[in-house]
Amino acid sequence: MKNKPFLYFICMVSALGGLLFGYDWVVIGGAKPFYELFFGISQSPVMQGVAMTTALVGCLLGAMVAGGMADRYGRKPLLTTAAVLFTVSAIMTGWVSDFTLFNIARFIGGVGIGVASALSPMYIAEVSPAEIRGRMVSLNQMTIVLGILSAQVVNLLLARDTAVAESQTWNVAWGWRWMFWAETVPAALFLLMSLFIPESPVFTQMKEGKKKADRLKTKDKGEEATSALMFSPLLSPHYRRVLTLGLVIAVFQQWCGTNVIFNYAQEIFTGAGFDVDGMFINIVITGIVNVLFTFAALYTIERWGRRTLMLIGAGGLGLVYLILGTCYALHLTGVLMVGLVVTAIAIYAMTLGPVTWTLLAEIFPNHIRGLAMATCTFALWVGCCTLTFSFPSMNAVLGSSGTFWTYSVICLLAFVFLWRRCPETKGKTLEQLEDELVNRGAVIENRDL
Repeated sequence: MKNKPFLYFICMVSALGGLLFGYDWVVIGGAKPFYELFFGISQSPVMQGVAMTTALVGCLLGAMVAGGMADRYGRKPLLTTAAVLFTVSAIMTGWVSDFTLFNIARFIGGVGIGVASALSPMYIAEVSPAEIRGRMVSLNQMTIVLGILSAQVVNLLLARDTAVAESQTWNVAWGWRWMFWAETVPAALFLLMSLFIPESPVFTQMKEGKKKADRLKTKDKGEEATSALMFSPLLSPHYRRVLTLGLVIAVFQQWCGTNVIFNYAQEIFTGAGFDVDGMFINIVITGIVNVLFTFAALYTIERWGRRTLMLIGAGGLGLVYLILGTCYALHLTGVLMVGLVVTAIAIYAMTLGPVTWTLLAEIFPNHIRGLAMATCTFALWVGCCTLTFSFPSMNAVLGSSGTFWTYSVICLLAFVFLWRRCPETKGKTLEQLEDELVNRGAVIENRDL
C-alpha cells in the first residue's frame, strides 16, 4: 500500500492473462460460421463439437499442471509461460489450413487459458492488502470481460455482410484468420510486461521456509516430504470442508449456464428470431453489458460482500432462466428475448463472474493455495467443457425451453448450498481466513459428525 501505482501496475500485468483468457475463449464463437465452411465441417456436429472443445481440453491440462509448477517454480515464470502459449496459439490458429493443425493450435491456446485462469487471480490475491484484495482480484474478471468484448468487436468489424457473395468469400478465406491473429498484439504485450513484475511474496516466503526445512533433512527424505506435501494435504479431512466449497463454487460458475450465451450465441440469437448480422450486433450488446456490470462489481464486492453477491447471482439467474425458458416454450422472439439474455449477463457479470475467482483466491491456506487453486480451476474447466459439449445435445433433446429450465434448477440448488456454506471473506487477511475456514471449520465438521 506504500506504493499504490506499482501495486496497480503488477496487478494489471497479471490481469492481462485474464484479458487473453477472455479473448481466446470467445473469439471462436464469431469465427465459427466461417472456419466451419473453410474446413468443410458445417454439416458435421461431431467435428463442430471437437473444434469448440479442443481449447477446453487444453484448459484442463493447463489448470492441472499450473498449481504444482507454480508452487515449485514460482508464479511469475508460469505467467510468462502462459503469455508465450497465447502468442504461439494466436499466430498458428490463423495461419494453418489443416483442421488437425487448427485443433492443435487451439489446444495450445487452451493450455495458456488454463494456466492464466489459475495463476492470475492467485498472484493478485497474494500481492494485495486485505482491505482492497476483493477489488484487485476483480480486476482479473474485468480484463476477462474486456477480452470478451474485444473479441466480439473484432469479430463484428472483420465479418463482412453475409448477404454479399464477395464478402462471404472474404469471411471464409481470411476473415476468421484475422479474428485469431488480432490476439497477437495483447499476447505479445503480456509477454513483454510479465518480465518486469516481481515474484509473489507468498511464494518467496514459502521458498525460504522450504530451504530451512530441507537443511534439516537428508536429500532423499527431503524429496519424499516434498512429494507428499504436494498431494496429501488436499486429501486430508482437515481441508475437506474448504475444498468442497471451492469445487462447488468453481463448477457452479460454469453450470449456472451463462457461458453458453457466449459460446453458442449463434444458436441462441437465431433461435430468438435474429439473422447472422443481427446476431453479431446482439453479441456486442451483451459484451458491453458484461463490461459495465463488471465495473459495478469492483465497487460492490467490498461493500456488499462476497456471500451476498453469490446469493444474488444464484437466485437471480435461477429466476431469469425460468422466465427465459418459458418464453422459448411460448415461441416468443425479438427484443424481449434479448432483454432477458442481457439481464442474465448483467447478473452474472456483477456476481458469479468476479466473485468466484475472488473466493477461490482467498479461501485456501497459503501453503496449499497453488495446488488447491489449480484443482478448483481444473474442476471449473471440466464444468466448462461438459457444459459446452452438452449444450447442443440438451438443446436438441429438451429444446431451448427445457435447457434453460434445467439451468434454472441448478441455480436454485446452488443458492441453497451457498446459503448454508458460503462464508463472508471481505476485509479479512488470508491468515484470518485460514483460521476461520480451515481450523475452525474442521472443528465444526468433526462436531457435526
